Amino acid sequence: MPTAIWWIRRDLRLHDNPALLASLTHGRVVPLFILDPALLQGRQHMAAQRRRDFLFSALASLNADLEARGSRLTIRVGKPIEVLRDVLAEAGADVIIAGEDYGPYARRRDGEIQSQLTLRLVAGPTVHHPEAVKKSDGSPYTVFTPFSKAWLALPRPAGAPVATPPTHILGPDRAVVSARLPEAAAPAGFPATENEARRRLTLFATGSDAAIDAYRARRDLLAAAGTSTLSPYLRFGLVSATEAAALATRRMTTASTPTASQGAATWLNELIWREFYQSILFHFPNVLQTAFNPALRSIAWRDDPEGLAAWQLGRTGVPVVDAAMRQLNTTGWMHNRARMIVASFLVKDLLIDWRQGEQWFMDRLVDGDPAANNGGWQWTAGVGTDAAPYFRIFNPILQSRKFDPTGDYIRRFVPELAALPDAHIHDPAALTPIELGGYGVILGETYPAPIVDRAQARARTLAAYQAARTRFDHERMDRSPAP
Repeated sequence: MPTAIWWIRRDLRLHDNPALLASLTHGRVVPLFILDPALLQGRQHMAAQRRRDFLFSALASLNADLEARGSRLTIRVGKPIEVLRDVLAEAGADVIIAGEDYGPYARRRDGEIQSQLTLRLVAGPTVHHPEAVKKSDGSPYTVFTPFSKAWLALPRPAGAPVATPPTHILGPDRAVVSARLPEAAAPAGFPATENEARRRLTLFATGSDAAIDAYRARRDLLAAAGTSTLSPYLRFGLVSATEAAALATRRMTTASTPTASQGAATWLNELIWREFYQSILFHFPNVLQTAFNPALRSIAWRDDPEGLAAWQLGRTGVPVVDAAMRQLNTTGWMHNRARMIVASFLVKDLLIDWRQGEQWFMDRLVDGDPAANNGGWQWTAGVGTDAAPYFRIFNPILQSRKFDPTGDYIRRFVPELAALPDAHIHDPAALTPIELGGYGVILGETYPAPIVDRAQARARTLAAYQAARTRFDHERMDRSPAP
């Protein structure tokens, strides 16, 4: 009987899974997940304990779903090409089918395998392949707005119904040996199951009072439940990006009010940002090592271990920054608005290399994705693909007052400031010691004093960025041929 190895990578689900559907069409299916040391130990991928725990828990859940359909998950450890060669022989399989992945390592790995084995790649973790969203001259987009317009001009995802999972899967026989899956519990707050992913998507995007309707108005409120919290599930493919985009598109056209339609459109726009950064990584893999903008690759970053540690631990003396970093360290997740605030503080206030922040996020985030994480850090640092000016600097105090007006987010993660009134919790350093003492706060003892003078830091940062741009311009002129 024809047999396909369904090589599972970033698609830990049964619903709307192109690789699974293609495998079932071929014949018998051997569901295989390879614990690849290059990914489990590589700092840009799965080295973070929280992501490993989420992954292992999700794999256990997927195995239970497969067993309920008469199949099982095969786990193997090792270099993929060697594992696949062995499993092909053990199962008597004639093809390997997998969802395409777009990262530099994945493309090198898959190219090597395709040169020696029969590997068929189908639709990957995005709605549209990076090669499908390009300029008329065939070059990739490097600015989001034209990319999003081109993305939206392609056939809309709402037209395709979501494929339901099969009730039975003819799985591998006993000749295919499986390793033991490491036991792990998913990080608190993120049950790693396909059912949970679908529950969150359904709750967020469907029904008469779906949160997606108010997404535009509430998505930046730090203490509100205004976002989908689907990022870990999209990261590992427990839910399909195509299904998510289809639901958003459908909500745009069926919403009962213009506000609700705008909410769905705004969330769809965030999904497109995700695809934009996947496209950037696909076409410009060097962004994982250096700034996209060559004019800002030589910024003279400060070596400040104490400042970096204070930022990492949420001890900067800036309440919204500290709340966000403690949220990350405690939960493995951070609100998107907070990610921008803390990134700007590290890069623009402390003048610390954005790559150190990018790496800290990858070490801590459950949803850490190399493309999205890198793109977000380069955007906030002003060294990336966007057309916005490099001198954009977030004021964390104003951001805090605007997006956490009652201080609830700060009180949740910085409880030592809980007694401060709403008007002062965002900037306790503005109060006198006597005033702070009335609320049980002593700067430098119960809560850190601010570690940086922001006015001086702004001038320092602008000078460093401008010096890099000037140096680049001079070097470019020196390289230009004489007239």
